[in-house]
Amino acid sequence: MAQVLLYIMWGLIAGTASGFLGIGGAMILIPVFGLIFGLSQHQAQGTTLALMIPPIGLLAALKYYSQGHVNLKIAAFVCLGFFFGGYIGASLVHHVPDAILRRIFGFVMLFVSLKLIFWK
Repeated sequence: MAQVLLYIMWGLIAGTASGFLGIGGAMILIPVFGLIFGLSQHQAQGTTLALMIPPIGLLAALKYYSQGHVNLKIAAFVCLGFFFGGYIGASLVHHVPDAILRRIFGFVMLFVSLKLIFWK
């Protein structure tokens, strides 16, 4: 039961950050799944993708939409690309060793964070 409450707590943290910052929960959950729950990088990424299947962002998106902060045209076309891109990425990732995948993910997070901190 304690483990279930821990999962729910991290879901609340990631969901709140997603709604507040507009980030994908994966930026929080993939490191948490690996570092706290001991999942491999592949398992962490796959689990994160699986939890995105239900409309977890629906309420946050509706709130943003009600305030006039959603461009539906952009969202629709990016969603279409994301739909097929997700399949392509999932097909390719199985050829990458876990340690290399973890490093790639870490470098992407590092690059994005440095870009946000030091550049316009």
